[in-house]
Amino acid sequence: MFYRQAGDFKTTYRGDIQTFPLRQDRIAYYLMLAFAFLVVPFVINDYWASAVLIPFLILAIASLGLNILTGYCGLVSLGTGGFMAVGAYACYKLMTAFPDLNMMIVVLLAGFITAAVGLLFGIPSLRIKGFYLAVATLAAQFFLVWLFNKVPWFYNYSASGQINAPERTMLGFEVTGANAEPAVSYLFCLTILTVLALIARNLTRGRIGRSWMAIRDMDIAAEIIGVNPLKTKLSAFAVSSFYIGVAGALFFSVYLGAVEVGEVFGINQSFLILFMIIIGGLGSIFGSFAGAAFMVLMPVLLKNIMVGGLGWPTDIAAHIEFMVVGGLIVIFLIVEPHGLAQLWRVAKEKLLLWPFPH
Repeated sequence: MFYRQAGDFKTTYRGDIQTFPLRQDRIAYYLMLAFAFLVVPFVINDYWASAVLIPFLILAIASLGLNILTGYCGLVSLGTGGFMAVGAYACYKLMTAFPDLNMMIVVLLAGFITAAVGLLFGIPSLRIKGFYLAVATLAAQFFLVWLFNKVPWFYNYSASGQINAPERTMLGFEVTGANAEPAVSYLFCLTILTVLALIARNLTRGRIGRSWMAIRDMDIAAEIIGVNPLKTKLSAFAVSSFYIGVAGALFFSVYLGAVEVGEVFGINQSFLILFMIIIGGLGSIFGSFAGAAFMVLMPVLLKNIMVGGLGWPTDIAAHIEFMVVGGLIVIFLIVEPHGLAQLWRVAKEKLLLWPFPH
C-alpha cells in the first residue's frame, strides 16, 4: 500500500514529464543522494573506497557512455577501453602541461578531446553497422593502445612507458596523488557522476534521444521521417566518447594514479563495460548503474567467500569468477535480454497494482 499513484496529481505539463513522476520515487532519489553525499564520506575507509565505491562510480560513467551509443542508438562498439585510454592520456598531458589548471576542468577537457577522437572513429558508422561496425571499433581499440605504447610523446618520454598522475588539489583538498583522502576522491567522482547522469537522463528523454532511438529501431524509416543519420550517429559517438573519456581520466588520475595502457585499457576493459550494459539493461540509465554495481560487487563478494571464507587459492577464484560472469551473461541474454532494468520495471508495476492481480 506504500507505493501508489493515487492522489499524485499532475496539474502542469512540466509535472507530467518530469524525470520521476511519482512522489515516492522523487523522495527515494533525494534520500539516496543525501545519503551518498552527507553520510558515506564520513564512514568510508580505504578498502571500501578502493575496492567498491570509486571503481563503481567511474565505471558507471563509462557504462552510461556506452549505453548511449549501443543501448539508445544501436551502434555496437568494442573500443571502450581505447577511448578510456584517450581520456587518461589526455588528462595526463593536460596535468603535466598546465600544472595550475583546475582538476575538474582537466577531466572535462579530457572528455572533450576523447569526444573529438570518437567523432573521427564514428565516421565508418555512416556506412556500416552491426558486426562490421563492432569490428571497426575493435580495430580502433587496438590502434589506440598501439599508438599510446609506441609514441613516447604521450608518456613524456618516460623510460618505463608508464604515466603517473601528479598531485592536484580542489578547494584545498588533495584529489589525486598518494596523500589523497578516500572521502575527497569519492566526493569528486560522485559529483561528476551525478551531473553526467542527469544530463544523460535529459538527453535521452528529449529530441536528441528520440532521434537516437529512431535510428536504433529502423534507420531507413527514421531518415524518411526527417532524422538526419549523419548528425544523429556522430552525436551519439561524440556524447558517448565524452562520457568514456571522463571515465578514463578519473580511472587514471583519481583511482589508479599510474597506468600502463596495455594492462589497464586493453580489450578486457572494453568487454567489461559491454558486459555491464548487457546485464544492467540496454537503453536504460538505471541499467547502467545496476550493471556497474553488479560487475564491481560480484568479484568482491566471490573473492571474500572463496578466498577469505573457504580459503581457496586466488587463481582458482579468478577462474570461477570468469565462469560466473560468462554464465550470467548467457542467462540474461536468454531469460531476460533487457537485463536488471527490466526486472526492476516489472517489480515496480507489480508494486503499483499490489495486492490486485496483474
